[in-house]
Amino acid sequence: MKRWICLALLLFICLGCQKRKQLSLEEWLQPNGKVKVLSTTAIVDDIVGQIGGDKIDRVTLIGGALDPHSYELVKGDDEKLSYAQIIFHHGLELEHGASLRNHLERHPHTYALGEMVAQKRPEVILHDRGAVDPHIWLDVSLWVETVDPIVRVLSEFDPLHHDSYKSNGERVKERLVQLDQCLKNKLHDIAVNKRYLVTSHDAFNYFARRYLSDQSGDWKERFCAPEGLAPDGQLSCRDIQNVVEHLCEHGITMIFPESNLGRDALKKIIAVCGAKGMKVDLSPDCLYADTLGEIGSPADTYENMMKYNVETLCRAWK
Repeated sequence: MKRWICLALLLFICLGCQKRKQLSLEEWLQPNGKVKVLSTTAIVDDIVGQIGGDKIDRVTLIGGALDPHSYELVKGDDEKLSYAQIIFHHGLELEHGASLRNHLERHPHTYALGEMVAQKRPEVILHDRGAVDPHIWLDVSLWVETVDPIVRVLSEFDPLHHDSYKSNGERVKERLVQLDQCLKNKLHDIAVNKRYLVTSHDAFNYFARRYLSDQSGDWKERFCAPEGLAPDGQLSCRDIQNVVEHLCEHGITMIFPESNLGRDALKKIIAVCGAKGMKVDLSPDCLYADTLGEIGSPADTYENMMKYNVETLCRAWK
């Protein structure tokens, strides 16, 4: 019965989820009375677009599979950043490339969604070796808390359409609350001894805490990765060895690549495990952490991305 309820909720979410649309830069630059909104990533743009609808004009700065952690500005970005009336970004040190960070700090109307959540609920924010973990969107119950700030900011700039932003925001919150519970139900149908996740970089801590842990609160043991919070550092032999030991300790036989990162580190881990006589496979299906899929793919919206990740894990773990 629970499975049928979950399927019905996912169908409702799919029907309500607005597909991502992008204006060309030329279209976006045309003055038309609409608020010009720039989001740093497609993940932010997706939720902003669902709330703003056709009342705003929006574009994304970091497109495709580019890594937002280390993104540096390219030709045309200066124009987007200076023309935008509102810039929404993740914050929490995700976008730490020097050139982008400088623009975000100087723009008069920049809003860091992750930091808004952190100010409201500092106790839920994770840290690792002194660095803040910015990947809050991988816990839907936290990402839903960005809706009200987006509604407030858009309404301040465009009070004429406040009712539209508010009603859209309420619908988005309703869908995300349902999605969160459904994802949790699906993953908790998997035996607890199988819910151990290894990926390319340290992006899934919030995900593990929310969806993989059981009542004992053992989420820190549920996720491991060779690369740190930002996958742009130097990988050491110790990093590889830590993951190998984790795989051996928990009997993990499947590891998952990420959509926008190379697989060399994971292949090294598999080779070391093989030398120890332990067979570990690389999943043929990648997970999405810092980016969405291309438009038309199974992970082309935030909600689709979260469902795709969970369905991929359930399929492999079953």
